[in-house]
Order: sequence, then structure tokens, then C-alpha cells
Amino acid sequence: MQMQHIVNQEWLFEHGTDENIVIVDCRFALGSPKSGQGEYAADHIPGAIYFDLEQDMSAPKGAHGGRHPMPDWQSFARRLGEAGISSESTVVAYDDQGGAMASRLWWMLRYLGHPKVYVLDGGYSKWKAAGYPVTDEPAAVHEAVFTAKPQSDMLVGMEDVKARIGRKGTVLIDSREERRYLGLEEAIDPVAGHIPSAKNYFWKDSLDEQGGWKDAASLQQRFAELRDADEIVVYCGSGVTACPNVLALQAAGFNNVKLYSGSWSDWVSYPDNPVATGKE
Repeated sequence: MQMQHIVNQEWLFEHGTDENIVIVDCRFALGSPKSGQGEYAADHIPGAIYFDLEQDMSAPKGAHGGRHPMPDWQSFARRLGEAGISSESTVVAYDDQGGAMASRLWWMLRYLGHPKVYVLDGGYSKWKAAGYPVTDEPAAVHEAVFTAKPQSDMLVGMEDVKARIGRKGTVLIDSREERRYLGLEEAIDPVAGHIPSAKNYFWKDSLDEQGGWKDAASLQQRFAELRDADEIVVYCGSGVTACPNVLALQAAGFNNVKLYSGSWSDWVSYPDNPVATGKE
């Protein structure tokens, strides 16, 4: 059985040319922001359009809001329509980073009230290695209308998170590598550590040894200690790799999951915010 929010390669091969399917290539490398566009130009899944993390799925960086702030939602809805994504489209997103960038698009569409969005299991490299077709031809795009219906209860800001520290029933999840969470190293943001009371669930631990998504039963086991939580707030460095954790939590049956989109890079932009190190 296919896991919720995930489609496999065989399904996409069989349905990728269906009338309402839109495939989105989300490949992006944080240290080389132009590489994703270059990889797409070299080859991609037939029919796929390209969405860039920083140009399409983020607003310009400011004093606050983190390194990848969410874009203006009405502008993003217009971008979706320009790319041929309508309110009736079924969207399948992929990347080559374990699902991190694709999950960002998955979350954004769901935030805008669009439930028909999925992430490709295994990403582009597995698609290509399995011998499925690739092309260097740009996709033919037919503009559409996407109607945004923001689900504001899916998103929290810095003040919301501050008010939740230590709140009974609320669990904060830090999705970064353990050494960054512990405050032992920090190569990206100016302060090391984590938000006080947060638990560390590295986002890649939702993937198996082959780089595919674990099944729902395995994810339920991974998050077992969160079973009694009333609310789960997920963050990472800049609101990108938190998204695969949100997806995994929802696939495991957790419904009241919110994203702190500014994440750690937003949190430490306020010098008075408390910072914790070590294990909680």
C-alpha cells in the first residue's frame, strides 16, 4: 500500500501524463543555489516544471523571518497558476535531497488548502537509476488559475513559539542534525543550540537506508513518545527540512502539527530569545 502523501516511481510512470497531473522538479543545493536549475536543464522527468527554493518558494531574506521566509501567498498562488497548477491539479514534487525541497512545496500547497499534492519516493536519482524516462526538453505549460485558501492554523510565528515553551501538551520538534541541536557546531546560523524544551528528531531519520520513506508503521514507532501530545510544532534551520518531518508526522497519524516557518534562523535573529544547549 502506498504511504499517505507519497507516490512511488511506478505510479508516477503510469500516471505522469494524466490530464490533471503536474510534476514539479524542486532540486536545489543550499551551497550552490544555481545548481538545481542547471540539473533540471540537463535532464528531468518528462513534463516536469522547475520550482526554485529561493526564487519561487521563498521571499527575500530580511532582518527577521529566517533564511527562507515564506513568500507572499497571493503572489505564490499566481506563480502556481503561471506554472499550470490549478485548484484541480494533482501535484507530484521531487528533488534529489531526500525529499526536503519537495516537502517544502508539499507543505506550501497544503497550507493553501490544496490536498492533492504528493512527494515522489526516492527522488530523481532513483527514478533515473531505475531506467525510467528522462528528457532535457522544457515542459509545455498552460496557464491555469489557482485559488488560495490559506490554512492559518498550520503555521506559527516566533511569538507563538515563545508562548508555547513549557506549555503542557505542546511538543517542539527540532529537525536539524544532532550536533547542531546540541549546540556543538553551527556552520550556517550565528548562534548554536536549540529552542528551550525542544526535542531532536533529525528529519532524515524518516528515511530508510536506501533513501526512501519509511512506512507508516515505522514512522509511528519513530514518533511513539509523542502519542499523547496535543500539539506538535516543528522547526529546523530555515523552515525547509522541517517540512519532511511534518509530512512524516502526518503520515504517522498526527494531525495537530504546525510549522514554525522562520525556524532557528528567525529565532536567533531576536537577541533576547532564550537558547538552550545539550540534551533536554
